[in-house]
Amino acid sequence: MAEMELKWKNTALLVIDMQVVREHDPLGRDVELFRRHLYSVDKPKPTSKGSVGAELVDGLMIKDGDYKLVKTRFSAFFNTHLHSYLQGAGINKLVIIGVQTPNCIRQTVFDAVALDYQTVTVIVDATAAATPDIHIANVVDMANVGVATPTLEEWCKSDE
Repeated sequence: MAEMELKWKNTALLVIDMQVVREHDPLGRDVELFRRHLYSVDKPKPTSKGSVGAELVDGLMIKDGDYKLVKTRFSAFFNTHLHSYLQGAGINKLVIIGVQTPNCIRQTVFDAVALDYQTVTVIVDATAAATPDIHIANVVDMANVGVATPTLEEWCKSDE
């Protein structure tokens, strides 16, 4: 088995809020309480199905065989069938990239840790937050619970 193929054996790449996307009910019935005001009658619905906010980012496409997960909360595991899907595929290692380190990244990571994934890795230079300080503080918190936090270059050079 080729080195790169071996590296990805039993590993899933989760691209949070770019491949794993938010899509909400147009009336906001499945939105967190603190965001419901964004779905009032007179406002555009920021992440309703079919809205710009629910689309994949430019340049990212779902190919045949890829899996697009729709979520309504920060964690990609909360009230979705992601865990069952990954278990069925024999996945026990996760590599996570995407946006909003303190929100969607962190919640997904902490749920993955609670679900006992063998390895949870956050690529620190392929994730982001509103400020570098917020990003680093959350990366430190995740590292403190056993999450690997390499740069992309470090991860590519590693055996994991």
